Amino acid sequence: MAVPKRKTSPSKRGMRRSADALSAPTYVTDKNSGELRRPHHIDLKTGVYRGRQVLKAQD
Repeated sequence: MAVPKRKTSPSKRGMRRSADALSAPTYVTDKNSGELRRPHHIDLKTGVYRGRQVLKAQD
């Protein structure tokens, strides 16, 4: 059976467990298109960000 050679320090243990606290990304419903998008991101289908046309709309 495999046995660790050294004790894992609390720092290393905490670094390993830090990924456990990550949560799934949040999404909001876009007011104009009704599609889900990330908060503070451009809506890629319409190209609108905060009421302004930033990109060309995808066809």
